[in-house]
Amino acid sequence: MSKLTAGPAAALAGVLHDGMTIAVGGFGLSGIPADLIDAVRDSGVKDLTVVSNNMGIDGKGLGVLIEAGQVRKVLASYVGENKLFAQQFLAGTLEVEFNPQGTLAERLRAGGAGIAAFYTKTGVGTVIAEGKPHQEFDGELYVQERGIVADLALVHAHTADTDGNLIYRHTARNFNPVVATAGRVTIAEAEVIVEPGQLDPNHIVTPSVYVQRLVQASGRVKDIEQRTVRPRPAVVGA
Repeated sequence: MSKLTAGPAAALAGVLHDGMTIAVGGFGLSGIPADLIDAVRDSGVKDLTVVSNNMGIDGKGLGVLIEAGQVRKVLASYVGENKLFAQQFLAGTLEVEFNPQGTLAERLRAGGAGIAAFYTKTGVGTVIAEGKPHQEFDGELYVQERGIVADLALVHAHTADTDGNLIYRHTARNFNPVVATAGRVTIAEAEVIVEPGQLDPNHIVTPSVYVQRLVQASGRVKDIEQRTVRPRPAVVGA
């Protein structure tokens, strides 16, 4: 049965509520579900806990939810590109739980795999490990981290079929696959949507069983956080 909906607002209908936890794929502005993020902003839902590698930049990506004052807490690895985020954090109006990047990825993967908790050496002896259970294995001290299961997961894929099988493109794959598995409800936007049977099963990264709803991504320009350019050297004989 087709999981394709009429648009982002329709895809989110009946799913959003105040105080919910939303896991969001992407890395900076690469591979983010921008249309779905904008639809969350437009819904006016508030007191959100957002799980994402980072919170985009001011005015773009998850930064629009920060600007709208809809986020209460963030679980992230890196937030250095968002000035408003930093201001709210330092002012005490935004709660932040920092995670080492690999730990965050594994917490999402574990949540999607039904693993309640796991142990890692990363963070032992730092503020990251304060208040968490510790255990010694083979003479090494490990800290316990909990798996993450979000009320809603939002992801961006390059190609999907209407059943909800997803394929990602290059570095835009990033956190999307682990986020897709970690949601009680997962909604995907895709740039190209085809009929069932048109995708090579060997290329599918996220199987349709993880995806409840699908939306056609708009043809918006893909933003780049930082662009560094230099003059091209002259080509002899050109």
